[in-house]
Amino acid sequence: MNFVAPDFVPVLPELFVLAMACLVLVVDVFLEQRQRHISYGLAQLTLLGAALLTLLTYAQAPVTTMFGHYVKDAMGDLLKLFIYLTTAAGFLYSRDYLRQRDLFKGEYYVLGLFGVLGMMVMVSAYSLLSVYLGLELLSLSLYALVATDRDSPVSSEAAMKYFVLGSLASGMLLYGISMIYGATGSVDLQVVADAVARQGADNLVLVFGLVFLVVGLSFKLGAVPFHMWLPDVYQGAPTSVTLYIGSAPKLAAFALIMRVLVDGLGSLQGDWQQMLIILAALSMALGNLVAIVQTNIKRMLAYSTISHVGFLLLGILAGTPEGYAAAMFYAIVYVLMAVGAFGLIIILSRTGFEAENIDDFKGLNDRNPWLAFLMMVVMMSMAGIPFMAGFYAKWVVLQAVVDVGLVWLAILGVVFSVIGAFYYLRVVKCLYFDKPEQSAPIELSRDTEIVISANGLLLVVLGLYPTALMSWCATALLN
Repeated sequence: MNFVAPDFVPVLPELFVLAMACLVLVVDVFLEQRQRHISYGLAQLTLLGAALLTLLTYAQAPVTTMFGHYVKDAMGDLLKLFIYLTTAAGFLYSRDYLRQRDLFKGEYYVLGLFGVLGMMVMVSAYSLLSVYLGLELLSLSLYALVATDRDSPVSSEAAMKYFVLGSLASGMLLYGISMIYGATGSVDLQVVADAVARQGADNLVLVFGLVFLVVGLSFKLGAVPFHMWLPDVYQGAPTSVTLYIGSAPKLAAFALIMRVLVDGLGSLQGDWQQMLIILAALSMALGNLVAIVQTNIKRMLAYSTISHVGFLLLGILAGTPEGYAAAMFYAIVYVLMAVGAFGLIIILSRTGFEAENIDDFKGLNDRNPWLAFLMMVVMMSMAGIPFMAGFYAKWVVLQAVVDVGLVWLAILGVVFSVIGAFYYLRVVKCLYFDKPEQSAPIELSRDTEIVISANGLLLVVLGLYPTALMSWCATALLN
């Protein structure tokens, strides 16, 4: 038998992140507490290096390697660049927060980098085996990150809930994969796609496998009715970890759905489209309605995430190139909004105080007008107010479902979007019209101030001029 070595050039970013994560792990062992900034610097250097390697090897055409388990294409490279960007911003926002709580340790950055590696594998997975390996690498990193604050009973409880429910979802996904393998005889997504095209919905095992896959993927996204872990984990985890969970992994989850449902099981679109319609409608309804009564801003943003997942699914279930591009644009904009929102929560927190309640934002305009403006921009973008990035993101996904004749679903989306605007504007009202309950100064480093400002202003720029990013998404998906 002749052994043909795989081409390692397409996987250079993954190999670099793996090597650097191991390096940070080893170096951190020899560092004293006052030298932990070295681990932070190495983590940021890793993300910068991975971004440069991804740009240098940017895919002009899809390339499959690692014996068919890995694909490098424009969609994957674009999503990876935003994964690096949002993770780097999250590390920066979290630096002082972790230091104030004696959590500024190398383990946070090692687990964060291994989570990034898992996301990269998920984004470029081209077989059900690599899909599962990437997903589990990310999940295991997240379970440990949620339990980072070992002295907090709330964090430990959140980690246990996440681990138990996450394991159940992983089992569902693995069972679905096994049924797909049994029906098609392969885990390679291209072979699976060909076999599904031949067999169609006539193969009952294939349909059951699809159901289990959708259940597993829905849990990872946090779609109703598989959302039960999300509010508790968002609230219980340290805010720095909540930022990490609520941002970049959503891009990886979008890629996972595209790889598995669109690339692998595209011929069963009639079946998974019906399932996604139900998930999208329930997620928009429950997420927006329950968020109204929340007083904890992290829990409110958790239910907000559930509603945004519903909008994201609208683009995918449309089943058209325009719908997929709209969903990809929505995922990127949502992640930028989430990073900004949780970044501002972290900035307002200080030693011995967590800015977790909406009331903690009262009168922020009196204390720091610029941060109040940035928070207003993020909230208005999430609400879908015109001239903000979130408005255009919702517009294009709603347009995608109207184009395929699902007008009632688009109307439902508009109704719940209007309902959802209430709890976002309630935060804006606290910022500008209530008297401050806190008088302590807001301290933030110069680099954090620059990045959070760029984060907020980017949402305005993408709202006024979304064409460039939207075209990039459309081109990447056509590649």
